[in-house]
Amino acid sequence: MSPVLSALLCLGLCLGQVICAPEGPLSEPSLQALPSSLVPLGTPVTIRCQGPLGADLYRLEKLKSGRYFDKAEIFISKMERDQAGRYRCSYQIGMRWSPPSSQLELVATETFPKPSLSAQPSTVVPAGVTVTLRCQSQYGFDQFALYKEGDTRPFKTPERWYRADFPIVTVTAAHSGIYRCYSFSSTHPYLWSAPSDPLELVVTEFTETSRKLNHSIAKEASTTEASRNITVLPKESDPPTGLALQHYTKGNLARICLGAVILILLVGLLAEDWHSRRKPPTMHRIRAAHRPLPPLPQTQKPHGRQDRGRPDGHSRGFRH
Repeated sequence: MSPVLSALLCLGLCLGQVICAPEGPLSEPSLQALPSSLVPLGTPVTIRCQGPLGADLYRLEKLKSGRYFDKAEIFISKMERDQAGRYRCSYQIGMRWSPPSSQLELVATETFPKPSLSAQPSTVVPAGVTVTLRCQSQYGFDQFALYKEGDTRPFKTPERWYRADFPIVTVTAAHSGIYRCYSFSSTHPYLWSAPSDPLELVVTEFTETSRKLNHSIAKEASTTEASRNITVLPKESDPPTGLALQHYTKGNLARICLGAVILILLVGLLAEDWHSRRKPPTMHRIRAAHRPLPPLPQTQKPHGRQDRGRPDGHSRGFRH
């Protein structure tokens, strides 16, 4: 068929209220809930389906309910339990329908009391460790969901009664944030409890930096201590020069001279002591001429008698 005939046929179909669409498969539309797919009971939410500009018709449907809406978006002024569930949408161009969008799970929250959320070992942890966030409920729920603020999907929904542990292995700074958890039953998967109180997880790099810094300080200290115990000698190729060599030589000469003087003094003292021990003692004799004379005796002369004794004053005897 020639291009002219194709154009005329297309124009005729358009006049017959049938749109001439380009060949090829249609793209998939997007479906989202605003402001969030987690909607507390009694609060508003908007479900919006978005496709290309040339779309003629949109259809929103709630799965397993038989209900659908021929429009691009629906507004729910107050969220109710029966409005929770899975939704999808599609659009039409000409006689063709687009493939369906990804399913949107619209969840009604605050239908049950809130669980509790805790962190082990702590809410402030260094990077690289494993942190376990535990969500625990007083009711026998078998489903739990953990959300981080800013994310659109939960971390996990493990199946366990009354509580669930969410381990985060090898945490990084990207895991820091505010977390909340929900509990619900597998028989009513779109009716959730109220969110737990927010838990802020802080992942720090401080401990790792401190470890490296302490290791560096310890290494430097050990090097310094070793340098104190090791005498570094100059290499043979790098002998002391100039003033350093002169001071070194003078110091050695002074030490040698001082040692020689002390040695000579010690030898002299030892020789003198040895000589004084071997020499016999000498008697210093004093000549008689040099001896002092004894004092003369003093004689008393009797009254009326002259001493007729010896000239030296000694008498030979007494007369009766």
